[in-house]
Amino acid sequence: MDKSVASLEAAVADIADGAVVMIAGFGGSGIPVELIHALVARFRATGHPGELTVVNNNAGTGAVGIAAMLDAGMVARVICSFPRSSQPQAFQRRYEAGEVELELVPQGTLAERIRAGGAGIPAFYTATGVGTELAEGKPVEEFEGRAYLRERWLKADVALVKGELGDAHGNLTYRLAARNFAPIMAMAAGCTIAQVSRLVRPGEIAPEQVVTPGIFVARVVEVPEPAQEEVLVRAGEAF
Repeated sequence: MDKSVASLEAAVADIADGAVVMIAGFGGSGIPVELIHALVARFRATGHPGELTVVNNNAGTGAVGIAAMLDAGMVARVICSFPRSSQPQAFQRRYEAGEVELELVPQGTLAERIRAGGAGIPAFYTATGVGTELAEGKPVEEFEGRAYLRERWLKADVALVKGELGDAHGNLTYRLAARNFAPIMAMAAGCTIAQVSRLVRPGEIAPEQVVTPGIFVARVVEVPEPAQEEVLVRAGEAF
């Protein structure tokens, strides 16, 4: 099955209002900038998709990527670990105005909730957050004399990820730290959309080099010279 699509616009064309969207990236590494901005452009042109829930390690930086989604007003809720990363103005404005909700999740817990969603594990226990505000409303049980919180899996309608190589079957590799959350997000989403720096023919990626198998990927679009979020932020550009 050929999962390649011809354009960024086509790749994100059917993301629906109210969708839960996981977006890979750690700081500026591995952010699928072009996919995000294709989604922003669609919203500005049509008003859709709006009221999104965005899952990422942070809540955006400067005016690029997730911050651009917040500035456009298309995000209703953010699930993340670091809402106040470098240049968090876009999130801060919306949050202080009561226009966006925040679910704060410790980073390790966030990763494990996503992994559990992809693995089909509805809940797990962790000591992280016990005795803090993050434990409010969550079941607590004791194991071997220590209290643990029960955390729920985290799944999404859509995941946007950035790969290095991809083939028409959806198999992906990643460049260095750009791998971060992408493999587990791809597993936890109903529809994973990947932008890749180079699209190759099936069989050109050695099986042992595949990180995300194509079974977890719905669409692949080639972006030969992807923008780096941190470079745009340092330059003060809005993409």
